[in-house]
Formats: sequence, C-alpha cells, structure tokens
Amino acid sequence: MPNVISVVSPATQKVLFDIPCLSPQDIDDRVQKANAAFPGWRKEGVAKRIKLMDRFCELFAEKKEQVAESIASQMGRPKRYGGGEVNGVLERARYMISVAEESLRDEIIEDQPKVKRFLRKEPLGAVFIIAAWNYPFMTIVNNLIPALLAGNCVLLKQSPQTPKCADIFVDTLHEAGVPKDVVQVVHVDDQGANALVQHPGIQFVNFTGSVAVGKKIRQSIGDSQRLIGSAMELGGKDPAYVLSDSNIDYAVENIVDGAFFNSGQCCCSIERCYVHADVYDAFVEKAVALTQKYVLGDPNDENVTLGPMANIRFAENVRSQLDDAVTKGATLMVDTKKYFPQDKPGTSFVAPQILTNVNHSMTIMKEETFGPVLGIMRVESDEEAIKLMNDSNYGLTASIWTSNPDKAMDIGDRIETGTWFMNRCDYIDPALAWVGAKESGLGFSMSKQGFMQFVRPKSFHMKLVQS
Repeated sequence: MPNVISVVSPATQKVLFDIPCLSPQDIDDRVQKANAAFPGWRKEGVAKRIKLMDRFCELFAEKKEQVAESIASQMGRPKRYGGGEVNGVLERARYMISVAEESLRDEIIEDQPKVKRFLRKEPLGAVFIIAAWNYPFMTIVNNLIPALLAGNCVLLKQSPQTPKCADIFVDTLHEAGVPKDVVQVVHVDDQGANALVQHPGIQFVNFTGSVAVGKKIRQSIGDSQRLIGSAMELGGKDPAYVLSDSNIDYAVENIVDGAFFNSGQCCCSIERCYVHADVYDAFVEKAVALTQKYVLGDPNDENVTLGPMANIRFAENVRSQLDDAVTKGATLMVDTKKYFPQDKPGTSFVAPQILTNVNHSMTIMKEETFGPVLGIMRVESDEEAIKLMNDSNYGLTASIWTSNPDKAMDIGDRIETGTWFMNRCDYIDPALAWVGAKESGLGFSMSKQGFMQFVRPKSFHMKLVQS
C-alpha cells in the first residue's frame, strides 16, 4: 500500500481526505515525462506561452468560490478573504506575463557586418517547485508562472496541508492549453520529495517554507553531488518602526492587520513593533482596542475575521512562545477569555494577542512565531530602533512609519532586509524582486529579475568573415 497524505481540518480536527503518495517508479515516470515534453515546450516560443498564461488568468478568475473553499477547509483562512488570494495570483501572474518578452529576449552585445555577439536566455529543463500552505496559490504563482514562461517544465509539490490547491492551479493551466506533461502535480511524502531533489532529471529546485527544511533541501542537493541551482524563501521576523511624526491611527490600522491577517501565518507579517516613546502609549492603546474587534471562529462563517491556525502544532508553538514571554516579564494586553473564548489549548484556535514589556531575551522577539501575536517595544531614538530591527537572524521585510521620506530612506538604507516599506507592510509588489537577507532566503522571485533563476545565459560569439 502506498503512503498517503491525510489532510485534517484545522477547524474540526477531522480528516478531510487522503491522497496516495507517488511511488518511486511513479516519480521516475513523472520526471521522464517532463524531460520528454521539454524540447517541444521550449520550441513553442515566448509569444505562444504568453497566450496560454493569459488564458490561465481568464479561467482562474472564475474560480473564486472554489479557491476560497479549498483554503478555508484545508488551512483555515476565513472564506470571506478567498477572493483576495485569487486577486493576488492574477496581479502577480499578469505582471510577469507583461514583462516576459522583454525579460527573456536575446541581449544584443554587438551586431555588425563582421561580428555578432549576444546572450540567449535558455530554459533549464525540468524544475521542482515546492510551495507553502499559508498562501497556497500565491506561493505557487510566484515561481511556477515565470518558470513556464521561460520554457521550463515543472513538477509541483504543494504542502501536505493544502495539496488540493495545487490540483486546482495545475488543472486550470491544463484547461488553458498547457500540455499535461509540461506541468504536473506530484503528491509525495518527505522521502519522495528528497528523491525528486536528488533526481538526475531535475535541473533546479525552488522551495518556500521554513529555514530548517530549506537547509535540509540544500544538504540533499549537496549530498547528491549534483551541480544544480536552488532558490528559497524561508520566512522572517519582520519589524515595524513607528516614528513620533507618523499618523498613529493609520499606522495602528495597517500594522495590526499586517500582524494578524491570515492568523499571522505570513512570511512577511509584522511580528515585532518598535514605537517611539513619544507615541508609544497612544499606539498601544489603539492597537489593543482594534485587536479586540477581531472575530475568531469557523472560517466558513462570513462574520469571522480570524480563523484557526492551520495545524494544532503551529498553535501550540505560539502558545509556547507566549508562555516563555510571560515567564520573562511580558504583559498580555488582550483578555482572551473575555474576547476570544474559542482560544483553548489542544485546538488550532489562537486569539490575536498584543504583548508589552517585551525584550530580545524572549523567543517571541527573536524566532519566527508565524501566529497572531505582536510584541511592542518602546524605543527612545532612531538609533535604538535600527539596532533592534537588525538584531535578528532574519531579513525579509521591514516597515518604517513616518511622514518624513528622507528619514525613512536613511533608516531603510540601514536595515538588513530584502524589502523595506514606508507606511505599508505585508505586501509583495510583483514589479519588485522578492528577496530575503540573512536566513530569510536564497535567490529571489518576482520582477523582471525573477526569470533569471529559471534560465541560464548562453553566449553566442559569431565571426561572420574568415579573414
């Protein structure tokens, strides 16, 4: 009997369905089919591939209800937000489609009667993409669409928390006319994923997930003694800094949303907040008041704004970090029993929580929480804020809240991060490279640069006369 992936409802803890894992022979067959399909897909040309991706966007836009239901049932995000995932996929896909021809065309160095020199961007072949459960469709689109546009074939593995999301995405590509062997879903366990990482028919590995798993994948590639590339987006511990001249109401509204949307299960959610002493008390008071207005409960309820976390073990990790912080002197500012009675140990329901009296001796201010928790620290100066923002092993995004663009630029330039925002947070702009510093990632996705991880430059140097 093959191993199976059992998907458990975060809300009810009941098994939703089982999916059989591919056998070693099945994995070999899928890789062989991808490599057999590669020459034909590569020859289709960018213009043809663009038309197919445009058609995918048209079809995917019609699937908002199906997408919302799949996310709510498998990972617990309220159905009311399902349309946002579709809109995010379309925004990112359409941008990458719009710059594909420009990004993938030959780069002419010299075109003279006697000499021609140019660079051609050649696809790699069969690539293995591992997507994450927290934004199950958007973590697919970031890499799969540019990989296909560049002429690669793709084997896609979704997290075992949300495998049906991969099926919906890839089925839509097939409906749009992409050949079935060009893009395939592979439902595999950890052993099967490792076999794909090390498979001689795979030319590149892309992973979105935790630092620990990312390092294991890198080690597996190394152990296979194969010279192939990899790119990884590995999460963060993203800081916000609120200056005394900021619009406090605006900053509170956006930072609280950036901390708690999707139950805080976002790689670029705000997990720690530094507030200038002049506005600290007002900020905390308003943040607590706004947090108490969230509605925790069944993700299928249209009134619910915060669903369960995707898995009990994720919820217990958050509770463990909260306990550690309180033991070390932190103060919980939200009365969960009064406002969020659904928050109970042994369940995936975790209330949004604001902590004060926090410091960097606490796990909750140093390690990724990936839950609906926001620690807020008082700071006396920009220098103190910058030091604390950089006191992290992660560096995905950071946000600066101020009315002074020059000050924002000065601070942003000094933050060790892949992206920094002024007066916004928790957003991926498809025209900008999504890149992590430190342990937040390796390589990049999105933007015109996002195609470069899926191609290799081939140099053409042609002397047209033999004299």
